[in-house]
Order: sequence, then C-alpha cells, then structure tokens
Amino acid sequence: MLTLYGSNNTRSFRALWALEEAGLEYDYQQIRLGRPGDNGARSASYTQLNIQGKVPTLVNDDLIITESAAILNYIATLVPDRELIPLDDIKLRAQYDQLCFLVLSELEQPLWTTAKHNFALPKELRLSDIHKTTQWEFDRAVGALDSLIHDKEFSVNKHFTMVDILIAHTLSWANTNNFEVPENLQNYSDRMYQRPACQRALKAQQIEK
Repeated sequence: MLTLYGSNNTRSFRALWALEEAGLEYDYQQIRLGRPGDNGARSASYTQLNIQGKVPTLVNDDLIITESAAILNYIATLVPDRELIPLDDIKLRAQYDQLCFLVLSELEQPLWTTAKHNFALPKELRLSDIHKTTQWEFDRAVGALDSLIHDKEFSVNKHFTMVDILIAHTLSWANTNNFEVPENLQNYSDRMYQRPACQRALKAQQIEK
C-alpha cells in the first residue's frame, strides 16, 4: 500500500488530491513540522525518509519520493487508464511538462518567498516589505500562465490531469495569502476544487492521527 506523509496547509494536499483522483488505496500519516518527537518531521525515523524534514513524502515499498510534482506524476503513471498524465502523445506531454515547470519555477516561488519572510527564515533575515516585490513577480508568472490556459476548462487536452492539481492548488495558495489572482483563473481554480476527489482530500487532511 502507498503511504503518504504530510501536514495540513502544505504541498501535501496536492498528493492527497492526486491519490483520490487516482482511486488508489493509501495510508495518510500526519507529520508535525519542525518537531523531533513522535510523528515529528525532525525525528530520526522521518528524516531517514526525507532528509530535509519536509513534506510530502510518498513511500511505495522501497521507493521514496519527496517532491510534490514528482509524487503526482508517479501516481498518475500507476493508473494509466485514467489518463491523468499524457503518456503516448509527446506534444501533449511537452505542454503538460511546460505547465508543471512554470508552476514550480515561477508561479509558486513568490508565494514561498513571502512565506519564508513571514515565518520560515530566522527573524534577523526576514524582510517586512517583501510582498510588494513578490506580488510583482507573481503578476508576471500568472500572466504567463493565463496566456497558456486562458479560459480552457482544463489546462491540457480536454480532460483533467495532474497539472490541474498543481495549478489550482498554487492559485488557492495565492488567494489565501492575499495575492491578486485574475478572475478567470480564480474561477478555474474554484472549479477544480469542486471535484469530488478534491473534496475527499480536504476531508482526509482534517483527520487527526
């Protein structure tokens, strides 16, 4: 069985959502970020799985994956009949990869930079006025995203794929942290969040372990 280690309000939600879309059985273990004890991200047992003490981590037998996008893509390949990732059409796969890399390298970086300056960095390294800079960066990235998907129902092809999780989750992250998201992209994210698998994942992450 697949085991997902995660924590609420993190990229772990992407993996939970992906598992629900794939219809796979899994065990979800909640990890306490920054803590050394039982179920702690800094415990010896967990850092053997994820040396950085971060989440998510997916374990399948002897395979360990610690990057959220790689986890999504791996899950998608386990259920090829669901077409959650382009496997045969190299042009569609190129479009899919392009969007994945745009999210990871451009769209989410201003959000993570803001988060680091809000709580993750040592206090002496934080900048209190970083949001003005990161909103400018986010605007450029979201403009590039809009040019690629604009008013499409789904970002690649004519059906849902794992990159829709990456995009919708990142836009939701932006929205909850007071970044300005264009109306059409906010509507797109809202539609994705109404999917039954997403709603199941939202409930799953609320279960205290």
